[in-house]
Amino acid sequence: MEQRIYTTEIAAHVGERVRLAGWLHTFRRLGGINFLVLRDARGMAQCVVDAPEAVSALEGFLPETVLAVEGVVVAEPQAPGGVELHAPAFDVLSPVRDPLPFPLNKPEIKASLPVFLDHAVVGLRHPAKRALFRLSAGVMAGFRATLGGLGFTEVQTPKLVASATESGANVFGVDYFGQRAYLAQSPQFYKQIMVGVFERVFEVGPVFRAEPHDTIRHINEYVSLDVEMGFIQDHRDVMAILTAVIRGILEHLQATCSSELAALNVKLPVAPPEFPAIYFPEAQELILKRWGQDCRGEPDLAPQHERWLGQWAMEEHGSDFLFVTGYPMAKRPFYTHPNPADRRYSNSFDLLFRGTELVTGGQRLHLYQDYLDSAAARGYTNLAPFETYFEAFKHGMPPHGGFAIGLERFLMQLLGLDNVRLATLFPRDLNRLTP
Repeated sequence: MEQRIYTTEIAAHVGERVRLAGWLHTFRRLGGINFLVLRDARGMAQCVVDAPEAVSALEGFLPETVLAVEGVVVAEPQAPGGVELHAPAFDVLSPVRDPLPFPLNKPEIKASLPVFLDHAVVGLRHPAKRALFRLSAGVMAGFRATLGGLGFTEVQTPKLVASATESGANVFGVDYFGQRAYLAQSPQFYKQIMVGVFERVFEVGPVFRAEPHDTIRHINEYVSLDVEMGFIQDHRDVMAILTAVIRGILEHLQATCSSELAALNVKLPVAPPEFPAIYFPEAQELILKRWGQDCRGEPDLAPQHERWLGQWAMEEHGSDFLFVTGYPMAKRPFYTHPNPADRRYSNSFDLLFRGTELVTGGQRLHLYQDYLDSAAARGYTNLAPFETYFEAFKHGMPPHGGFAIGLERFLMQLLGLDNVRLATLFPRDLNRLTP
């Protein structure tokens, strides 16, 4: 038996007999000569099927039948990739006789989003979906590579936690051997604690938000790319690292995922060496002056405001990315460091990517007494849930800060998708727990 090779490798074996294995993508009957396209994890290959016994071997099998194919590689300029297999012999490894919920051998899946998600276990095999999630893997790999090069250590923090008070977001409660526990909303407390160990840390992992959103850009479980770093001056040091991370991810995609980018017609964003920034109150003044909407006094920006600011950043600064800094303290968690010059505002930021919030980050408090004062000011009367968290600050923590990137939202913006669920492997939302 020949050793199996991938479809992307056959061009190097012209004139040789090779063995492929994969899924029957399509079988076109054209009279005396028939064409079978085999799909594997890396690409596709065309087989010319003209022998009656070979045609008989495929009789009755539908697309997605799993096959092993042995044949001679022949150069053919009109074939996909310039080569094809002749004189093939087939071995059916897993027959399929039931029709697919929707065709996978078309350039695009024509099913509605709910129908696709209902049958994602099969639909994800489509080449475009495979390319999308290869880009997802590339984003994570670029994130890790960039931070590793900057002296960060990867950590993995618990996803079952005792406290439900990490932030204002709702939490999912679970039974933990008779105790009440929760799915972690973020690794925030733990990654801050680990600054006291490694100074610079990052994590790639799931987070859970029990928020009853039903929008195109929210899901209840997503992958968070988290970073925390010590010995900073203020939030601007964090912004500089975030800029390097975004640029590193894009460079990694360009270097390693060129075929996926081309297959999906992805135009990589403009990411200058220094992203433009605008102070929150100045952003509100700009929105009033340029678009005539008075949002002064509001603690946050509406999605429309973010879209306008994204347009402004491209027009004025030639950047698909824009930092909005200095959000009101009332909108930020209790561990956020205030702006020393005006304590109504914070040393925090959002990063907008093509007019959509992608990242939230900033400088954290680092003095133990500041945490006690902040918790009291926010009305926390029971500090027991924070006891182990506060212990780290009681015993010395440097000035530090960090940020978190939502992986699926990054992909949504990168690919210009109209719903974050299209960038999520198996999305979890208000109504979906399967597949």
